[in-house]
Amino acid sequence: MHRLLRGELFMLGGFVLAAAVTIVLVMPPSIDPAAAQFSETPSGPLTAADRDLLVKVRQAGLWEMPVGDYARTRAESQRVKEVGRLIMEDHQKLDLLTRQVAKKLGVALPDEPNADQQRWMAQLAAESGPAFDKDFANLLRAAHGKVFTVVAGVRSGTRNSEIRKFAQEGINYVMRHMTLLESTGLVDHNQLPEAPTPSPAPPVALAVETRRHI
Repeated sequence: MHRLLRGELFMLGGFVLAAAVTIVLVMPPSIDPAAAQFSETPSGPLTAADRDLLVKVRQAGLWEMPVGDYARTRAESQRVKEVGRLIMEDHQKLDLLTRQVAKKLGVALPDEPNADQQRWMAQLAAESGPAFDKDFANLLRAAHGKVFTVVAGVRSGTRNSEIRKFAQEGINYVMRHMTLLESTGLVDHNQLPEAPTPSPAPPVALAVETRRHI
């Protein structure tokens, strides 16, 4: 009886081992999501954040070039007309650079703006005169503020030399455009997102105590 039981247990163990081996062979190995988004290039590692920068800059140009041209016929203010022209021309140069860098690094780029940008384009295409001037200045200024944080974040931490140079150029363009838009006198800064709340400073007593132990 005991021999029979031991034999059955041995056979059961064999079946379990065989099943485990089969599962290991059939199931694909798990892939770390972070590793899947990372690739090596001649200019250094390329991350998901690096790729996202190229995509966002490309999409920024895809809506800012048309609305910059809208200003030529829809704006009332001569300054808005001029700012629209300068932003359109800058984005033509930046878009060419974006496509060149993306091709070199093997990054696929979109061919149309995102949903929000398409909505802003439709809004401006339906306006003219003072309403266009006001919305043009504020929509573009808010959008540049958002993309600035993306460009600056990648510039501060990227390990890829091509992306580093590209992000530096992007920062220069975004800063120039924010200044141009503010020069219209139409930007409502109260409507812009506030800067993030800084981390609280350590208590004074703690800081003094730390210095004593150094």
